[in-house]
Amino acid sequence: MNGNRAVNTALLAALKAAGPWVAEVAVCVPFPYLADVALSLQGARIAWGAQDCSAFEFGAYTGEVATAMLAEFGCRYVIVGHSERRAMHRESDQLVADKAKLALAHNLTPIVCVGETLAEREAGQTDLVVKRQMSAVIHTLAHCISQVVVAYEPVWAIGTGKTASPQQAQAVHAMLRLQLSAASAKAGEMKILYGGSVSADNAAPLFAQDDIDGGLIGGASLKAADFAAICRAAS
Repeated sequence: MNGNRAVNTALLAALKAAGPWVAEVAVCVPFPYLADVALSLQGARIAWGAQDCSAFEFGAYTGEVATAMLAEFGCRYVIVGHSERRAMHRESDQLVADKAKLALAHNLTPIVCVGETLAEREAGQTDLVVKRQMSAVIHTLAHCISQVVVAYEPVWAIGTGKTASPQQAQAVHAMLRLQLSAASAKAGEMKILYGGSVSADNAAPLFAQDDIDGGLIGGASLKAADFAAICRAAS
């Protein structure tokens, strides 16, 4: 929940000037700015999306935003199950899966977030937690699972300055790839992103890992120079 119209305009202008990159790049913005961003990025090689969506198609759900509405603004992506949504809004694994299903129904690519807390990692429950979160989505989407993007975001590394080492991140990404391969023959083609204090300094060694295909960038995406450097690393 950052930005305003003036700040957004400056950020997008700087990003457009810094690109294009070989990597696929997208920005997921707060709902009120979707119209502005769609106009600003029209014709640019930067896609856009939203940070959440409703698990309901339409109806009396005051305050919710439907996937069909997002599609009208040219969104290509929508983030579902971000750790802050799971923690602050008590979103369940099944609710996240339902959101992903509706996103696909409206030709949006859901970026499905999974990840463990510090307490869960220290208890040796990382694989158990992450597999459980992913299983709900696999079960709900079935053969469509290959159409999603997965983002592993260890909760203990978000906004804390702590980052999973490339080896720690790769281990979870490899586990996720193996889990997905049991559900889809296209698991090898799926994108699994790492999110957790990715910066211009640590992006390259993270992205060099076999199963890390890119990043879900948080605070660094608000600084054009840093975000551009991360995009170059992904390229």
